[in-house]
Amino acid sequence: MRIKQICILFILLLVLAACTSKEKSKEHLGEIYSIALDAMMEKDQALNSDMEFIAINMSNMTELSSQDKEEIIDYFKEKYKVEVMDADLEELKEQGLYDSEKMAIRGVLLSFEKVIYKYNNSVVFEGSKYHSALGAIGIEITVHFKDGKWQIKEANETWIS
Repeated sequence: MRIKQICILFILLLVLAACTSKEKSKEHLGEIYSIALDAMMEKDQALNSDMEFIAINMSNMTELSSQDKEEIIDYFKEKYKVEVMDADLEELKEQGLYDSEKMAIRGVLLSFEKVIYKYNNSVVFEGSKYHSALGAIGIEITVHFKDGKWQIKEANETWIS
């Protein structure tokens, strides 16, 4: 009986830790997403050459508030000194920012397909950085809370076109 109680207590502690971590990270979503997106910009910098804009597909970033999204866009405008917008590839095509002959855009498109909140104060992002059909990469980024701040733990390319 005692072992069963210890197991139940252990499971409850794990659940509580996971919930607390997710809630803690949600307080800083704008910062966490900015850090992860910036790590994408650092990978394969050849995709950044002659970029006229940065498009960030925020359509599936449902946890972000409008203030978080604005914080991200402002951060990128200031750091990269180009136009920054919330758009996906279809919207870029509609705006005339996609060259169908070259299958390329005049900037980069950053997207996250998956976001996983871990119990150990870390968030894992799976996403992509797109410039053209032959110039795109997949990236997995882990952002964690260490030494009192959110920072990159890992950023690895997962595929390349």
